[in-house]
Amino acid sequence: MSFPTTPQEVAFSCVGTATGKMRNELDVSMTSPMEEHFTLASDEGPFHGGDATAPPPLALFVGGLTGCIMTQMRAFAKRLKVDVTDLRVETRVVWTWTPTGRTYETAPKSFEIDILLDSSSTREDQLALIAAAKKGCFLEQTLGRMNTIRHRLRDGNDWIDADDC
Repeated sequence: MSFPTTPQEVAFSCVGTATGKMRNELDVSMTSPMEEHFTLASDEGPFHGGDATAPPPLALFVGGLTGCIMTQMRAFAKRLKVDVTDLRVETRVVWTWTPTGRTYETAPKSFEIDILLDSSSTREDQLALIAAAKKGCFLEQTLGRMNTIRHRLRDGNDWIDADDC
């Protein structure tokens, strides 16, 4: 397969179904550029009334971020001819949550990604690999930009824009 020279799309969809106390069954599909299907689950611990039968959504998020940068580093290392003998990534993410009546509001506080790269390539080449991987990591690029997330509520046969509430 040849490497494309024009912009391409990567698209995913997910259907989540509530099961158990706080458990969610997640059917995730990659729809472009190829079709793949994955079944995941999330759950919460006792704090939110769950049974901790699966990772909480934030664990999936941090795992996804770590896996994304690692995947891009290994894929791009081949293209950039950077030797990767061993790779370990340690990611730390911190959020704050502030009680607001009977609920709470959250905000990101810090994202730290430490890269332990065993390589015979020059430091300059290793840093170029990290720079390319950062630009190629879909999750890291998403986090670094202001995004609009649209929420809708199904009401009979209609959809109500829940962002105007």
